[in-house]
Amino acid sequence: MYGLVHRALQCFAQDIYGDALWDKVVAEAGHQLYEYEAMLPYPDDHLDDVLLALSDQLEKTPTQVLEDVGAYLVTHKRMETVRRLLRFGGTSFEEFLLSLDDLHDRVKLALPDLGLPQLEVEAHSGTSFSVLVKFDRPGFGAVLLGILRAMADDYGALVVLDLERSALGVEVIERVMVELFEAEFAADRGFGLVTEDTAT
Repeated sequence: MYGLVHRALQCFAQDIYGDALWDKVVAEAGHQLYEYEAMLPYPDDHLDDVLLALSDQLEKTPTQVLEDVGAYLVTHKRMETVRRLLRFGGTSFEEFLLSLDDLHDRVKLALPDLGLPQLEVEAHSGTSFSVLVKFDRPGFGAVLLGILRAMADDYGALVVLDLERSALGVEVIERVMVELFEAEFAADRGFGLVTEDTAT
């Protein structure tokens, strides 16, 4: 597996909790790798061990940590490019949600060798949706839950989210359920083609 997720866990731990905590995670995981490179391959067990060590240090479940990582990917200044990529999906939370069907292909255009989950959005009504996560490893559903929670806040939408897991043989099926109660509940954070750092 490419180190993008490993790197996300590392940046999350360092940015939110500091280098001292990351030092403890690295020691507990036992792989003697302090820095992960996003586009280098690493064994899958590295990801499992780092996630378990991080969960242990934070006294949270792996699912809770992954949800926090999802929110971090949208809300932290270091990850502004991720937020901007997602905001290109639409001018409202509903438009953004429906655009997730195409996210996998959009990312593939820029990073063709990167393995990312495929998302399948189903609209059950004008306010009720579900997002099916298709990936060879369980866990991304929790990351998506955190991303959607943060993006709803970004758009100013009031939503209720729930992660459902079911088993199909040895495969774990993850689906995020979305209920949109109010599209303009709070102020939208705003989005423009030019960032404040580059505006003149």
